[in-house]
Amino acid sequence: MADDDGLDRLSSEQLHDLAVRRARRHIDARFFYRLIKLLPVAEAGAGQYEKSEDDIMHLSAHVDDVADSGKGEVGELLRPFYLEYLREHGVTADAS
Repeated sequence: MADDDGLDRLSSEQLHDLAVRRARRHIDARFFYRLIKLLPVAEAGAGQYEKSEDDIMHLSAHVDDVADSGKGEVGELLRPFYLEYLREHGVTADAS
């Protein structure tokens, strides 16, 4: 990337918050749909197997998890998703 957008210096939680804020502001349902699809995979990767299984079986369980999807190991596993989304939309670290 030619210009430094500053996103790599942000924590995964900050990236999550920035991406969710952008998606909410632009009513980007596709972002939330993709996040909900990725969340069980990230939870399983973080060793949260019961939570992952619950999320697969019940879509409503995802809604509660979206707010926490930037924290801990799950947030780290979702980091590439947040970076891709933010860069795709030209968001920089200064946009917070």
